[in-house]
Amino acid sequence: MAYETVTFTVADGVATITMNRPDVANALNLTMARELAELAIECDERDDVRAVILTGNGRFFSAGGDLDGFSKAAERAGALSKQMTMYVHSAVSRFSRMDAPLIGAVNGMAAGAGFSFAMSCDIVIVEESAQLLSAYTSSGLSPDGSSTYFLPRVVGYKRAYELMVLNRRLTAAEALEWGIATKVVPDGESLTQAKELAAKLASGPTKAYGSVKRLLHASSTETLETQMESESRAFADVLRTEDAQEGVAAFLEKRKPEYKGR
Repeated sequence: MAYETVTFTVADGVATITMNRPDVANALNLTMARELAELAIECDERDDVRAVILTGNGRFFSAGGDLDGFSKAAERAGALSKQMTMYVHSAVSRFSRMDAPLIGAVNGMAAGAGFSFAMSCDIVIVEESAQLLSAYTSSGLSPDGSSTYFLPRVVGYKRAYELMVLNRRLTAAEALEWGIATKVVPDGESLTQAKELAAKLASGPTKAYGSVKRLLHASSTETLETQMESESRAFADVLRTEDAQEGVAAFLEKRKPEYKGR
């Protein structure tokens, strides 16, 4: 299927989604929002997708929402924003609940919605010269795209408030120090290293990875007893998978497991 604002490839268990509006810093418009939502469902449904990479074409990961589009929408701007967030939030939700890990390869500025997308990734690889910026309030707007959910869980309320109200730009090194970035790499290497990591993850126990993701997302709002019950049920569910049976057998036979993502 052809896409207007993104490119999509799948090879050896790894899906690569590239935001592809480099002439406008990969700004998010309604078409891109819809296409990302469609691809999130595609990745969630396909058995041959066992790791996903999200990146941007050109010098920017994404500079955020297309403010020119909102300006041209005039009195319909509110309706347009609701359409866009319907798709954006669907994409984030699907990506966050799929079994396959989502790796963000942040090449350059990640601002606004781009910042939110980076925050929602399970693993974030950031290039040395990249910067992360909430940006919303600098244009008189409030955040969307999940950043108010993920950011305070990673950095705490005070730092999240500072980043969103004062629009402090985080360097790659600061993002790593604050726990937003998983790894900082030289400029031009984020996609290469994301592919290397994705290949490793794509050969792993995909169902177990999905279980880890969902348990961690729930942990901040559950009681201890409820979380442990969720762990117990998840363990039992995963134990019945082919990969778990292979993993246990490989451990007992002292050999390397061969996981199939099932």
